[in-house]
Amino acid sequence: MSTYLYELPTTGAISFGDFCVDATASNAYASHIAEATQARANLRGVLKATKRTDTDDKDYLRLIKVLDDYLPYLHGIMTCVGAGDIRLKSEPQFSWRTTLSAHLFHMSPRIALASLHADLASSLLTYAFALSNFARVTVASLGAYEHDRAISEIERKAKDEKLNFAVTMLCKASGIFTYISEKVLLDWDKAGEGASGRPPDLSKEVNAALAKMALADAQTLAIRKFLSKSAYDIAVSPGPPLPKSHPSIPLIFKFHLECVSLYSSARALAMTPGSARPSSPSSNADSNIEVCVDLRRYLTDATAFHTALAHKWLGVDAGESGAQEKGGEAVAWLQWAKKELEDMKEGGLGRAVGRDREKRGRKGRVADELESVDVFLKYYKKINDSLTFQPVPKQQDLQARIPAGILAVHAKPYTLPSPAFGPGSVEYARLQTEVLALEEDDSSGDEAVASSANPRTYAGAGSYF
Repeated sequence: MSTYLYELPTTGAISFGDFCVDATASNAYASHIAEATQARANLRGVLKATKRTDTDDKDYLRLIKVLDDYLPYLHGIMTCVGAGDIRLKSEPQFSWRTTLSAHLFHMSPRIALASLHADLASSLLTYAFALSNFARVTVASLGAYEHDRAISEIERKAKDEKLNFAVTMLCKASGIFTYISEKVLLDWDKAGEGASGRPPDLSKEVNAALAKMALADAQTLAIRKFLSKSAYDIAVSPGPPLPKSHPSIPLIFKFHLECVSLYSSARALAMTPGSARPSSPSSNADSNIEVCVDLRRYLTDATAFHTALAHKWLGVDAGESGAQEKGGEAVAWLQWAKKELEDMKEGGLGRAVGRDREKRGRKGRVADELESVDVFLKYYKKINDSLTFQPVPKQQDLQARIPAGILAVHAKPYTLPSPAFGPGSVEYARLQTEVLALEEDDSSGDEAVASSANPRTYAGAGSYF
C-alpha cells in the first residue's frame, strides 16, 4: 500500500507592505517586510509551477526549502504585530485553494481567509502535504527491493535507510498536522476569528485525522523495513516454515493492529465536518463540506487492509507456535484474512484514487497478500487435518482474542522556526545584548566619575599629629 498522495494548493499574490506599517521610531522593519513579501512570492511561484508539473516530476524538496525560508518571515511579522512594532492598517486577506474538500466536479475552489493565522495554518498544511508527498516519491523510487533475489546485502541496507528517511518525513508531517490542530487553529480562535467559514482543510478534526493518518503511513513503512531481510529470504524460499531471519510475529500483528486503530480513528475524525449543518444562511458552505472521497476511500481501504494483515499474522503466530491446541486457531485466522482480502480484491481496492497505475499497484499488493495467505492456510490446514485435529473457532470467538496494537514509530513534535526578525529572533537578541552591554558600560563610567569626585575618607583624615 503506497501512502496518500495530496493535491497541493495554490495561493494568490499578496504584498505585506499593503497592510503592514513599521511602528518603530527607526523604521527598523521596513526592509524585513519587503523580504517577507518576496519569500511569499517565491512560495506562490513554486506552488504554481508544481501545479503545472506532472506527478512524477514534481519537485517536493524545492517546495519544502521555500517553505523553510518563508515561515520564519511570517513568524517574524506575527511576533512584531503582537509586540506592537508593526501595525496592521487593515485585516489581511489571504486566498488559498482548498484541496481536501469534496466539491461538485472535483474543483478546488479559491477562498479568502482573513488574519495572519490563516496564512500560517495554510502554509503549514502545505508543508505537511509536501513532506508526505516527498516521502511517497522516495518510497516509489525504491521498488519492491526486498523481494529482489539478486540484491546484495549492502544494496538492501542502503534502501532500508532510504525507507527509514521516508518514515522520518511522515513522522515530521504528523507532528505538523498536530501542531496545526492543537496550536495554530487554537491561537486563531483566541485572536477572535471563529471556525465559521473555514474549509474542512483548516478544521481541528481534519488536521487531527491527518496527523493520525501520517503516523499510520509511517508505521506501515516501518513494518516494511522490519520485514525487509526476512522478505528477501522468503522470496528465495516462499511459504512456511518461516526463515530464522524472520522478526517477532507478535510484534508484526500488533504493529498492524495499531495501524488499524490509527486509520479508523482518522476516518471518524475526517467525517466530523460533514456532519455539521450551517448555523445560519450566511455561513460559508465550505465549512460544512465533507473531506474529498479519495481521502475517505484511502482511510477505509487502509483500515481493511491492515485488519486483514493483522489476522494473517495472528494465524501465522498460532501456526508457528508448535502448540497442538493452536492448529484450529491458525486455520480460523487465515480463513478470516483470506475472506477479507478476497472482498477487497472484488470490491476494487483503491478505485477512488483516480489513476490506473495507483489502482493496479494497490490491487497487486492485495493479490500478493492473498497468495501468501493461501500458502500459509493450505500448510496449516493440512497439518490440522492430518495431525492436530483441532476444532476451527468461529469469528466471534477470535474477536475476543485480538490484543491491543503498539506503535513502532512516534510523531516528531513540531515547533515554529525562530522569527527571521523582531522579538524572538537571533538579530533581536543580539541587539538587546548590545544595548545591555552599553548600559552596563555607561553605569560603570558613572561610578568611576563619582568615585574620583568623592574620594574615600579614612579615620583621622585631615588630622595632623
